[in-house]
Amino acid sequence: MSNNLQRKYGLFTAICMVVGTVIGSGVFFKAQTVLQKTGGDMPLGILAWALGGAIMLVCLLAFSFMGQKYERVNGVVDYAEATIGPGYGYMMGWFTTTIYYPAMTSALAWLTARYTLVFLTSTGLPLSEGSNPVTGPECMVLALFFMALSYAINALSPKLAGKLQTSTTVIKLIPLGLMAVVGIIYGLVSGTLTQNFVTKVAVEGVSSSPLFAAVCATAFAYEGWIIATAINSELKDSKKNLPRALTIGGIIIVAVYIFYYMGVAGGATNEALILDGAQVAFVNIFGNVLGNILNLFIAISCFGTLNGLMLGTSRGMYSIAARGRGPAPKIFSKVDETTDMPNNSCVIALLITAAWLVYFYVANLYSFKVGDETVSLAGKPFMFDSTELPVITIYLMYIPIFFQWMRKEKDQSTLRMPILAMCGSAFMVLACIVSHKMACFWYVVLFGIIMVIGWLLDRKNRK
Repeated sequence: MSNNLQRKYGLFTAICMVVGTVIGSGVFFKAQTVLQKTGGDMPLGILAWALGGAIMLVCLLAFSFMGQKYERVNGVVDYAEATIGPGYGYMMGWFTTTIYYPAMTSALAWLTARYTLVFLTSTGLPLSEGSNPVTGPECMVLALFFMALSYAINALSPKLAGKLQTSTTVIKLIPLGLMAVVGIIYGLVSGTLTQNFVTKVAVEGVSSSPLFAAVCATAFAYEGWIIATAINSELKDSKKNLPRALTIGGIIIVAVYIFYYMGVAGGATNEALILDGAQVAFVNIFGNVLGNILNLFIAISCFGTLNGLMLGTSRGMYSIAARGRGPAPKIFSKVDETTDMPNNSCVIALLITAAWLVYFYVANLYSFKVGDETVSLAGKPFMFDSTELPVITIYLMYIPIFFQWMRKEKDQSTLRMPILAMCGSAFMVLACIVSHKMACFWYVVLFGIIMVIGWLLDRKNRK
């Protein structure tokens, strides 16, 4: 591809690409978690969203400067190869293929099903007796359906997948924007927002380290920004426009998330939001009909994010095999001539993602009765939050990349950004350890097993 064809986007388009890449479903999901972890402490929750956004921003800018230094680099795996070496690049690719992307994709399948069922039950759809639209069997079956649907769209019609991604980017901003503006006004007029700012709630799930726990929760909502750094080769005057686009886009994202969080707080009491999530605020502010239509928009937004993650997940094994690394590179590097897709890579991605969905359900949602007591597996050995710990892990894996880049970099004026990015990444890791405690240990054990398997498979292939 020629240079002229590649550099076709201006600053405004680049900003839109950054915003559309990062903003997804996490804010709908994690706003409730932040409230729960902080006990409804609104100022502390806003601080958590601001800190999570600041860390995203400095890491995002660090990679954008790195992209200017390594002009042919595209994506985090290639950054790892360029700074540290092919071995670390492979391990980064194996991690994203087997843990990072499929764990997030499985959670998005559940979120899509959750908000779809919330909408359908509000229209009168009956569920089985005693079933819950968030954790019940109908939700999990629907999650599997949405996962399979996103897989089929990506594997059979990549063009349709791209169009779907564009349209859902617009749709996802509608409920965010409406809630941010109308919710704040409604909350100020009714007094709900003011009351929520000074009221804390004594509910189960409040963390002993609320700020760290809340920042961990925001990491899932802000994730996806690493994909945005790959647009540098498509920008006009990328050395100036990429940092500008990432800075402006990042500020927009943080502002949208914070104002949405405040808007939700204007629509219902902290206690109601912690127990029932943002949908109660939508219904209170916009009424049953419009409020539930906005819940449908949230479901569509979640599916758009699911589609984008499945797009990346389905190519994971292919990206490893294309480098001649990992298990069976000749098989996973094949591309179908008709669909122009790596079908073998897509199939293994679907299987891995399905396995993570089962894990997510068992570790976070499943419960059973023992006599009159309800028992959950959450918090037990090897049972951890797969929406947060894999995200935090990638911040840990960024640190050697930033450090090695600093060793190679000659321009002293650019060293401030990787230093800030290393500090931000280290803060995320510390917040994770303080917040999740022993769950981190069990996750690290599972992470180590999967990474050793990847190393052994690659070693066997390269003999």
